[in-house]
Amino acid sequence: MNEILTSIRRTPYQSLAAFLILFFTLFLSAAMFISLSFLYGLLGYVETRPQVTVYFQSKTPQNEIFKIRDKLTNSDKVQSIKYISKDEAYKIYKDLNKDNPLLLEMVTSDILPASLEIFAKKPTYLPELAEFLKKEPGVDEVNFQKDILDRLLTLTDILRKTTVVFFGFLILLAILVLTTTTLFKIALKKEEIELLKLLGASDFYVKKPFLLEAFLFGSTAAVGSFLIILGILLSLQPFFNSYLKDISQLSLSIYVTKITVWPVNITFLSAAFLLSLFFGVGIAIFATLLATQKYLKI
Repeated sequence: MNEILTSIRRTPYQSLAAFLILFFTLFLSAAMFISLSFLYGLLGYVETRPQVTVYFQSKTPQNEIFKIRDKLTNSDKVQSIKYISKDEAYKIYKDLNKDNPLLLEMVTSDILPASLEIFAKKPTYLPELAEFLKKEPGVDEVNFQKDILDRLLTLTDILRKTTVVFFGFLILLAILVLTTTTLFKIALKKEEIELLKLLGASDFYVKKPFLLEAFLFGSTAAVGSFLIILGILLSLQPFFNSYLKDISQLSLSIYVTKITVWPVNITFLSAAFLLSLFFGVGIAIFATLLATQKYLKI
């Protein structure tokens, strides 16, 4: 440890540059990862909501509603359909407004419409299904979430592509700065390294101080950047509570695992931190190995 601190003191500006590039790379990477996780979680939530909801006039007979349901089922474009009767609609209404007795007194099950909640097999089928329902007799209103879904998909796609490009640039910049810094430190210790080699020091023994310094920079930058991210998340908690008050949970599917993104929890934060830590240490060690392997020729 003393050797690492001595090396940092001998090259303070180079060490500071290496730490800062790692710090900002990890900070932005963690921020992008958390942002994308929220967006994908929100996208998954929207996709699980009824994509098309059709409300029927109060006088529409139940058998007419079922005929329309059967037509949709036979179209091979619908994944599932849920029928909501007037009584079920009234029960849902009571649950939503249980804290407002005045609203409950003004509504009965007779005035609430029956409805069908429809999930399409593909988003491209949504406009066609909506147009079909608007032409059917007894239909009062068709709610269609394609615009919301399309905007969310577009936003997620733009952020994902921007992240990949920006992320690639940050990695290249970090490796370049770290490699240059390591080469500078190697040049300062050239005579010492040559003496160690003459005395029979192994390749790993010569590389070890540089690798330990890289590990220290990577882990410290990961911890520092994540603590700032955590502080920002905690300060934005009231905003998220207000904005996502009607959403109980957002989940992110990764292969066979599902991670809860919202509400913010220890599991998600731990996963984000570990990714940041491994990424930071990995970049630092890779750049150090690149420099020592190429220019020390050991």
